[in-house]
Amino acid sequence: MLTIAAITLAVASCSHEQARGPEMFPDYRDITVPSNIAPLNFSVNGDRAEAIFETEDQRVVLKARKGRFHIPVQKWKDLAKPGAVIKVTVSFVKDDRTSGIEPFTWSVAETEIDPYIAYRLIEPCYETWNEMGLYQRELGSYRQDAIVTNRQTGKNCMNCHSFRDRDPEQMVFHMRGSNGGTYVIQGSGIEKLNTKTDSTISALVYPSWHTSGKYVAFSVNDTRQAFHSNDRDIIEVFDSKSDVVVYDVINHEVFSSPLLKSEESFETFPTFTPDGKRLIFCTAERQVMPNDYDKVRYNICSISFDAATGSFGENVDTLFNAAEICRSASFPRVSPDGRFLLFTLSDYGNFSIWHKDSDLQMLSLETGESWVLDAANSDDVDSYHSWSSNGNWIVFSSRRIDGLYTRPYIAHIDSAGKAGKAFLLPQKDPRTFYKNLMKSYNIPEFINEKVTFSKRGIVTTALNDRGIDLKYKGTE
Repeated sequence: MLTIAAITLAVASCSHEQARGPEMFPDYRDITVPSNIAPLNFSVNGDRAEAIFETEDQRVVLKARKGRFHIPVQKWKDLAKPGAVIKVTVSFVKDDRTSGIEPFTWSVAETEIDPYIAYRLIEPCYETWNEMGLYQRELGSYRQDAIVTNRQTGKNCMNCHSFRDRDPEQMVFHMRGSNGGTYVIQGSGIEKLNTKTDSTISALVYPSWHTSGKYVAFSVNDTRQAFHSNDRDIIEVFDSKSDVVVYDVINHEVFSSPLLKSEESFETFPTFTPDGKRLIFCTAERQVMPNDYDKVRYNICSISFDAATGSFGENVDTLFNAAEICRSASFPRVSPDGRFLLFTLSDYGNFSIWHKDSDLQMLSLETGESWVLDAANSDDVDSYHSWSSNGNWIVFSSRRIDGLYTRPYIAHIDSAGKAGKAFLLPQKDPRTFYKNLMKSYNIPEFINEKVTFSKRGIVTTALNDRGIDLKYKGTE
């Protein structure tokens, strides 16, 4: 039974992942990495530890400091050449006896990764928060910079950031509460939109840019949350109503189709295909909410879209029927080459980032075959994901370390759509960093350059601009 309950949460440590990777954190054993990633520093449990890093033409020997291995940047660059295989041997000396971790390898891919990811940092809260913001991290170093935070905008909520084709100069995100609105950034221009209309359920929610930059698809959702009194999934987030609409960036209009705005279905999580010719979305048969929250199961469907006329096709195709296997699909994302569809599969509902059964699954859009990304998944939540520009990497959110905080993991995707073992976003001192960070990473998105637009400009717009009222064009 779904009930509202008071919950006391204890701060967890990194012991869960340590158990998976004995004597080592993070578990960086036998992974594929890009050459332009920051050094994979790690820590071990053991005295007088030494690590040897070897390739065909390089050999680096490091001593641990308090169990921590910090790989110098230049030595890392010498080791991590495209195509290299780095053999890592860790040994310990105690009481004149030598032991160690079984040697493992780091395979360096031929292809690089995008230079930045963007994400929101937020306490893993339920009904309130203190500080949150949108941040970016340079993947070739450990540097993190704020894109914008809520410290100067009334401590309001910021969410659902999205970029057009990973372009940092074309971005959209929402502020809720005080100074609420949808903020569209194109180059140096910033627009604040008031997106609720008389013909839509809510203000705009989950976004996806069209490759032309002329449109952004959104869901509109009547979203509620509640808590389980006795369930391993603490929180339940569900929609009582939802539709999919498209925003016309130039004309400040919102439009839709009866096939995306049905009274008998819940439609959500739109995403345009890379060629812009189809709109993919999740849809489920309408249920009585919240009584039947665990009967809601979303399929992945698509409809054709004509960017020249801003019109939809007359037929909806089902790409993945999750309901027939008693599962539910969410967060569909198409690879840049249009060959694969990556999504999250869970037992029910659409808010899979709080469901411990959530796993990443891949669908071939050429053959219709699908498979679970076993090497990337874990026993805890594995959910929200995005593709790199070249389609060889994904970044996604996982709670595998402690079951509470969401951290970003990266995995290699080969030409057949198969995933390598996922690895935790590197940090200068990962054990201390992840133990002390009391925030979750939310919506990790690749971007191909650093975001450089003015934070002051956003704050000024938020505080002083009334915003543009959107018009609803209709359902032609």
